[in-house]
Amino acid sequence: MKALVLSGGAGTRLRPITHTSAKQLVPVANKPVLFYGLEAIADAGITEVGIIVGDTAAEIREAVGDGSALGIKVTYIPQDAPLGLAHAVLIARDFLADDDFVMYLGDNFIVGGITGLVEGFRGDRPDAQILLTRVPNPTSFGVAELDAGGRVVALEEKPKEPKSDLALVGVYLFTPAIHEAVRSIEPSWRGELEITHAIQWLIDQQRNVRSTTISGYWKDTGNVTDMLEVNRSVLETVEPATDGAEVDEHSEIIGRVRIEPGAKVTGSRIVGPAIIGAGSVISDAYVGPFTSVSEGCRIEDSEIEYSIVLRGASITGVRRVEASLIGRDVEVTPAPRNPSAHRLVLGDHSKVQISS
Repeated sequence: MKALVLSGGAGTRLRPITHTSAKQLVPVANKPVLFYGLEAIADAGITEVGIIVGDTAAEIREAVGDGSALGIKVTYIPQDAPLGLAHAVLIARDFLADDDFVMYLGDNFIVGGITGLVEGFRGDRPDAQILLTRVPNPTSFGVAELDAGGRVVALEEKPKEPKSDLALVGVYLFTPAIHEAVRSIEPSWRGELEITHAIQWLIDQQRNVRSTTISGYWKDTGNVTDMLEVNRSVLETVEPATDGAEVDEHSEIIGRVRIEPGAKVTGSRIVGPAIIGAGSVISDAYVGPFTSVSEGCRIEDSEIEYSIVLRGASITGVRRVEASLIGRDVEVTPAPRNPSAHRLVLGDHSKVQISS
């Protein structure tokens, strides 16, 4: 069995972070979201992995390499434009050959992994198996309609009037039957080859399409709110550690806090769950629960909570930062008191909240 991981896409909902970084590489608890999926695939015993890459291909390649560090062997498959999930299957035909495979969206996060799902699929081998979860806003997802016996009878992409609250999670399992399906469908109104249409084709052809409804934790980390929520969830499992870090006697470390080697904490209070990356400096500051500070950062005379701070960022003299995603090498400082005005240098698609 092989795996096909989708790591293209523009990540428009995470702009401006994704203007300069692949959305799949935004870190959760200081590890790229993509790595959690790749580790879940390796844990399921799958070692041959094809990664669909787009405009951020160079960055994905640099981060993942040949996959050996994660226990997998990676083949990169370029996609010229994000033309749909079914299109990704279409262009991966040579890599997939006639093997069964799991398709995993690289910005999805599933607690508990996929090992049980893969083992069940290997035993029964339906033509396709989809994961479903109940959501409060089904109009934003692909939605499945089940009959009284729980069999999948219809799928619809982002329906205006959903027939259920069961959304498709970004993990699919297929036999080679899917290849005929993706060749048989037409682009949707979005100009994309939709995987929901391909699975619907299998259903219409009386092929065996099964579903599993998961009750565990799942998130599509496509926006800042969900990124912060996933970060919170992962940090709750952090094991406390300060080995190799420098923490002075005037600092207070409370709860599940991991301070990585080379980090320095002086005159500060850190309340877990939280993680401080290697080489970061926390000075006269408060770092509150559910905060991930990446490597090489500086937080001085400031307070931060429920946030993600990316590599090389600095926050100095800022009274309070919360529910924020701070990009790489960003500098956050107080505005001058006089004159009473805000001075802003903002890139396209930025979002700013100002107290005035």
